[in-house]
Order: sequence, then structure tokens, then C-alpha cells
Amino acid sequence: MALANFRFRSRSFAGDWRISDLRSTDHTKPRPDGQSLHNSAHVYILSPEQTFRAPAAAARPAAPNTSPSWNQSDMRLATFSTNDVPRPGLIVSDGVLDISLHLVGAPRDMTDLIANWSQFHSKLDAISRTPADFKLGAAKLHPAVPRPRMIFAIGLNYADHIAEAGLEVPRHQIWFSKAVTAVSGPYDPIELPAVSEQLDYEGELVAVIGRRCRNVPRERAKEVIFGYCAGNDVSVRDWQMRTSQWLLGKSFDTHAPIGPWITMADAIDPHSLDLRCLVNGVKRQETNTRHMVFDCYAQVECLTKVVTLEPGDLLFTGTCGGVAAAHKPPCWLRNGDIVRVEIDGLGAIENRVAPGPTNTSIV
Repeated sequence: MALANFRFRSRSFAGDWRISDLRSTDHTKPRPDGQSLHNSAHVYILSPEQTFRAPAAAARPAAPNTSPSWNQSDMRLATFSTNDVPRPGLIVSDGVLDISLHLVGAPRDMTDLIANWSQFHSKLDAISRTPADFKLGAAKLHPAVPRPRMIFAIGLNYADHIAEAGLEVPRHQIWFSKAVTAVSGPYDPIELPAVSEQLDYEGELVAVIGRRCRNVPRERAKEVIFGYCAGNDVSVRDWQMRTSQWLLGKSFDTHAPIGPWITMADAIDPHSLDLRCLVNGVKRQETNTRHMVFDCYAQVECLTKVVTLEPGDLLFTGTCGGVAAAHKPPCWLRNGDIVRVEIDGLGAIENRVAPGPTNTSIV
């Protein structure tokens, strides 16, 4: 596998930044039946009760779970609290319904709810017309998935963002991860690091995985996405570009705000959503998700060739042009700035920039 380096050529970006593009021959050979991506690969879309096991050589692919219990709806699910512990809630017209007050054996958190959706779906549907237990103004909204197992994010996935970086459209999807400690709530502060002034925003659509899966072809990817929400892939550019690996610059605490809630996947077309990012009320980014280079389903296909995705995993699906680094001069986020990411049909998150901690913490 050859490793080829290329650099950001846009003078809008500070410094001489490089990223790495992994290039290799694609030996993918789709089968006519659509059941596998490689000659020896199998599709796995497992229910929560199943355990992932590789089949014997002669085994056939497991049949997909087509149970009606996986059918979704236009429900919106949030993690909230009212001066107590965060817990899953159902967003209704006049506020939030506390699931723990209405269901015996209620899910302990959002990941538990997603992983056991077949158990809870009909019960939630039955109480969805119940009046709210709390007004939204009386509840604090937390990250919809408070502690995801994994956060994956794709880079250079909108043509205008690629152009402003002075790069060519990538031949292969460029993936990186964000630390799970970066996740934060829809209205929580974004920390301005003490070690950098190059704080940037990236408004994005976030996909929430609903089922354990591996080797999922694009045409079946919709089956494994539970829902969507708005997100901000906050980036510290000098830390991102100081090495060929982006992890540190993408993983500062609080730099993955998501929310305000999860909208079920069946309720929207993820590839026809207007997205905007505003700073202090001024529009900085605007796009429609149809302009993705690699759409959400292609992203699931690519990732599951490599890893097993599990319920509650988050996929940040890319940002469009207009990031702070591309302005002349760069318009980095400053203390007190308010960053708002809004996606039609999904709601909006709004986060104020505040100084990050400087004290040592050892617990």
C-alpha cells in the first residue's frame, strides 16, 4: 500500500499543512445477489440478542433481521435531566416525556434504548400522545448519546470545502476519529483551549448507528442507521495539522456537541437536508446534504468493511465550505462567540465559546 502526501495549497490556511491519502487497489467485487462486498465477505446486521460470530467457511450469510419491530417513526428522542440524573426522554409537542415514569424496566440510557429498540418501540409509540412531563425550558438537554462507544468523522466530503482547501476530490473516503470525551450537549459551552487560538467550527449532519453490523452494502445501509441529529466537528487547526494524524486536533473536550435530539431515520431523507452554521448570527456555512461526495450510506458501506459498528456509534458525515480557516484572514472563534448549527427537520444546537480549564485534574 503506497502512502502519498499532499498539502493544503490554499493561502487562506495558516502554515504548511499536510494530510495523508492512503491509496490502494480496490479489489471489491460485488456479487449479483448483493449479499456481500467481497468474495468471502458476509453481511452482518444483528439484533441486540445476537453475538457476533464469524461463520464457518461453508456457511451462508445470515438472513437479515426483517422483523417489523425495527420499524421506526417520526419520534424524537433526547437525553435530559431536571436537576437530577440524565435519562432518555421522548420529545412531544409540549415538552419532554420522561420514559422512566411511564415504562416498567425503562432503558437506563440512550445506548440501551437504541440497542433494545425492538423491545421499546411499540411501548414508546403507545405513550407518545401522553402530555409532556416537563416543558423543554424546564429541562436540560444533554448529548443525545452521552457516551458513545465510537465517534467516526469523514473529512473532505463536500466539493466546496475541498475547493477552499485547494485539494482534489479524494479517491477514497478519509476517516478519522474523535475521542468520546469530546461529546457535549446541544447548548453546552465549547472550550477555547489554552494551548491554541485556532479554534474552528464545522457544522455537520450526524448519523446514529442503530444495529451491530459488518460488511453492509450501500443498498442495505439504511437498515442500520437509527437516526440523525445536528453536530459540530469543532477543530483546533494547528493541533490538527501539526502531524499527519488528525486525532488530537479533533478531540479536545467539548469539541463534538450534538443534538438537540435524535430524529428517527425513517422520518427524513438524509440526503436532502438544508444545513447552516452561524457565528454570532452571521451565516458562515450553508449547504444541502445532497452535495456530499460520499453519502451516508456509502460511508456505512466503507466503515463496515473494516470495523463492526454498534448501537450508539456516531458518524459525523462531513462539512461544507466556509470554515474559519478558509477566510482571509482566518476568522477563528473567540471567547464569547455563539456558534449555531441548524438542520431543517432536525433542529439546532447553539454553543457559546468559553475558556477551557488550565488547572491540573487528577481524580
